[in-house]
Amino acid sequence: MASGSPTDAAKKGGAVDVTAQAFSVKKLMARHGILVAFFMFIVAFSLSSDRFLSTDNFMTVIRQASIIGTIALGVTIVVIGGNLDLSVGSLLSFSTVLVVDLHDKVGPGQAILLMFLFTLLVGVVNGFLVGYLRLNSLIVTLGMLSAIQGLTLIYTGGQNVDIANQEDTWFAVFGRGFLGPIAVPIIMFLVLAVIYELLLKRTSYGRKIFAVGGNPIATAYSGIRRNKLVFSTYLLSAFSTGCAALILGSRVMGSQNNVGQGYELLVLAGVILGGTSLLGGSGSITKTVIGVLILGFIQNGLLLLGFPYYAQWLVTWAVIILAVWLDVGTKRGSFFTKF
Repeated sequence: MASGSPTDAAKKGGAVDVTAQAFSVKKLMARHGILVAFFMFIVAFSLSSDRFLSTDNFMTVIRQASIIGTIALGVTIVVIGGNLDLSVGSLLSFSTVLVVDLHDKVGPGQAILLMFLFTLLVGVVNGFLVGYLRLNSLIVTLGMLSAIQGLTLIYTGGQNVDIANQEDTWFAVFGRGFLGPIAVPIIMFLVLAVIYELLLKRTSYGRKIFAVGGNPIATAYSGIRRNKLVFSTYLLSAFSTGCAALILGSRVMGSQNNVGQGYELLVLAGVILGGTSLLGGSGSITKTVIGVLILGFIQNGLLLLGFPYYAQWLVTWAVIILAVWLDVGTKRGSFFTKF
């Protein structure tokens, strides 16, 4: 008599098929869950509002998300390298105030140059403290957040700044200009995203950043100079924030001294939602772009449905918790732990 009947074999085969399907779905969600979530959000809001899928609304959302997205590109590289940068919100405030205030004093060209010099100087300080002195990145950048916000208030005297003659300056092109049908902020955002993506995925520098964030001990024995790489990530983050300040100042043609307050939360939410691990060593610029756009479309969809503005912060909190839970669950192979 045969040791197993066809029915038994079918049952075993069915079990294997179900297990394989479950594994493939889990693998799909681990790799492309962000894309699935993006599609689900688009479908849900498009069914709820007729205006959501309009071309004008899409372009408006992407244009509004370009500021947060531009900052998030640099922060993504910092996080992949195993660190954090919480100073970007205050840095955005001061950089925007600086470029707007100097516009009428020294001219737009010199104002932009001086703004980037100061912004990169902050990146140098952060990079030196975290990269070379090996201080905790959370503490360093949290302290820098406070210091720059205080410096902003001292510089402005607590007052807002504005450009006097807003109609006769080429400075407006960065925030209000169009290249064909596409807004310049969108172009700046996407061009910088492409550059950073190629830097991470197509160069030895990018591979070293992943290595440093994934296994700093092993990279130390392999001869990779961790301090120099970490230092450079903060320079890239500062440069991205400077680009965002250029867009914001040019669009508003003025600035409040706390204009960047809370941006660090939104930036980090976009980075985490894009699948970049807070533990370092993994992430993608492309998925950060998608994560930022998800936040933008969620906020836009909530407004179109009539929800108050503060509801966005509650939803952002929920999205962050969900994204972190999925990230940790995927890495440990289980989304729940036994007590």
